[in-house]
Amino acid sequence: MNRLLFLLLFASFSLFSFSQEDNLKAYIDVKDFYHPEAGNYAEVELQFAIQSTSLKTIGDTALQASLAIYFDFMSKNVLVKSDAYVLNSPLYQIKDSLIEDFYEIKRYSLKPGKYELKIRIKDLNSDEQKEVSGAKNFVIKDIKDKIAVSDIIPAEYAIKSDEASVFQRSGLHIIPMFSNFFSSRTNTLPVYCELYNTGIKNDSVLGIMYRIMNSKNYVEIEEYTTISRFETGPLIARFKAINIELLGSGSYLLEICVVNKDFDIIATSSYPFERDNDISTILNSENIILNPAFQGSMTNDSVLYYLESLIPISKPAEVKNIVSSIKTKDIEKCRKHIQAFWIKSSPVESYESWLKYKKQVDFVEKVYGNNFQEGFETDRGRVYLQYGAPNNIVAREASPSEYPYEIWTYNKIGVFSNKRFVFYNPDLVNRAYRLLHSDMVGELKNNSWPQILSKRNTVNGNVDNPNQNNIDHWGGNSNEYFRQY
Repeated sequence: MNRLLFLLLFASFSLFSFSQEDNLKAYIDVKDFYHPEAGNYAEVELQFAIQSTSLKTIGDTALQASLAIYFDFMSKNVLVKSDAYVLNSPLYQIKDSLIEDFYEIKRYSLKPGKYELKIRIKDLNSDEQKEVSGAKNFVIKDIKDKIAVSDIIPAEYAIKSDEASVFQRSGLHIIPMFSNFFSSRTNTLPVYCELYNTGIKNDSVLGIMYRIMNSKNYVEIEEYTTISRFETGPLIARFKAINIELLGSGSYLLEICVVNKDFDIIATSSYPFERDNDISTILNSENIILNPAFQGSMTNDSVLYYLESLIPISKPAEVKNIVSSIKTKDIEKCRKHIQAFWIKSSPVESYESWLKYKKQVDFVEKVYGNNFQEGFETDRGRVYLQYGAPNNIVAREASPSEYPYEIWTYNKIGVFSNKRFVFYNPDLVNRAYRLLHSDMVGELKNNSWPQILSKRNTVNGNVDNPNQNNIDHWGGNSNEYFRQY
């Protein structure tokens, strides 16, 4: 049996050792929750890397993974609970080029105490009988008759839904996030938690406080602290998308606290995360001496165009600087801005890096530009410039039952593997392909993308707003929904 395996989440941000590429790959976390009537329970959250499983043909049109899962809950080396079952993945259509990871949540009633979860997974479709195992320690807190905050669930995405499922929580369908790393491309930190027994002090005024602490010196980043009152009760669910656009690089703790009228903390829960976001991007281009090579690489009437073309690879603060320079229409200032950008981005070979990027900008203009947008303004052009050329493109332009679409696959984007982007053209003209779905962190995620593509044959399909019934924390409608919680 191969000893894998799981990428376990620890407060120190370290990852448990995992196996070679041929083994099953899964991510696991265990959360501590409580119900006023049922008591304490552990929530086991799992994500399975579909590419590491063996898929079996179901009928003539679908594929499916089948896994045998074994759980043993140990307390002081004594087995207190066990479970074993077969988990089948969703059915994947053979014609689909995008096959995504699948998730599982199991909940187990446990008494307060310290536990070790031993888990074993076997691939039932594998001729080699692929099998992996791992373990995770966790604590179930005794919170009966105490005001408490549950463990925090960071959300990969959340949609408003009344459909019964293991992912359902208080009117939300939440898929947990199994990474605590947030790059500069991620501007929100969406989190779910529950408050317990807040009504035991009938005369108290209570509030919920969100705050971000520097995990190294435990200094509060005050501009991210918010406090709001809430109606007390046995169980209060809270979901919030925290804007971290301007939070710089570092190690942090998100704390969610119950506070009284004097702002004393009564109960708290924390979530550690890493942020990579260099926001010190104000370029000092005033003293830049124009390099003749930079100056000769673009004509005066193309300077504003090429400065704007830097937006797809710029951080939010940099974008503001670019827009500010463009508004001046000062050609010399804009030339200096372009040169300063590449000196900062690529100090050793700034001019060479600029020429390489300029060539890519010209390419996306030729291939993806249309009557309404420059090439770098289109979704395909932006993705190409931001992540590079995809390793594979599946294009379907003439299907009578689906809108024209393209699926781009990247073998590697930074630390991420096997990431995909789905573009489609609901207008059927002008090559105006829009991003419909991606499994890349920080990009639009829409699990209903196959249904959206098929809406070409649906009279009442809402094409202009494909996320109307599938709102997620990367989508444009997400903030309106999050404000309700």
